Amino acid sequence: MSKLVVAGARARMLTYLVALWKLFKHPQTPRLAKWTAIAVVAYAASPIDLIPDFVPVLGMLDDIVIVPLGIALVVRLTPKPLWEACLHEAEQSAQKLPRLWMGAVGIALVWVALLALIAWLVFF
Repeated sequence: MSKLVVAGARARMLTYLVALWKLFKHPQTPRLAKWTAIAVVAYAASPIDLIPDFVPVLGMLDDIVIVPLGIALVVRLTPKPLWEACLHEAEQSAQKLPRLWMGAVGIALVWVALLALIAWLVFF
């Protein structure tokens, strides 16, 4: 893949994430779509990944698979006119995503829970 294609795909992904952020803040967004949107944005903007990038293949696959699947789920949970309005607004703005440290905390808690489960299974 050329660098231009990768840059275009990354820019489009950022546009979708900004649209999810706008969707989360929109008062007419259904509750399930709102919480799913903030979970996807928090995961994407978090400095900590569920599967670290240094893990061969799987480290990159989580970014390639989890985030687009989350976006697709939010799009299905959202009324089409509302999603199109938020996406159009995101395309027109130069807004950046905020750093969501709560997303990092959530991912860290998942890792702690997994390590605790493994320790419990090994020692008990």
